[in-house]
Amino acid sequence: GRHMKKNITPLGESVRQSLELYLADLGQIEPTHMWDMVMRCVEKPLLETAMQRASGNQSRAANMLGITRNTLRKKLQAHQLI
Repeated sequence: GRHMKKNITPLGESVRQSLELYLADLGQIEPTHMWDMVMRCVEKPLLETAMQRASGNQSRAANMLGITRNTLRKKLQAHQLI
């Protein structure tokens, strides 16, 4: 794969740090529905970033994401991005 700049935190590490902060904020409360929460939290900025990179072209954004244009449209609508 491509080499990333050494000073950039890999995405997985950023997610791990965010989750640790989230769990610390909960304290003794047992988290629930973490899967859905994380997927929702990650999906919207991913869609926004792909659409921005594709200059608003849904076909290009879908191609970047590896999903169909139809799936992209459904996700954009679900997140009220279109």
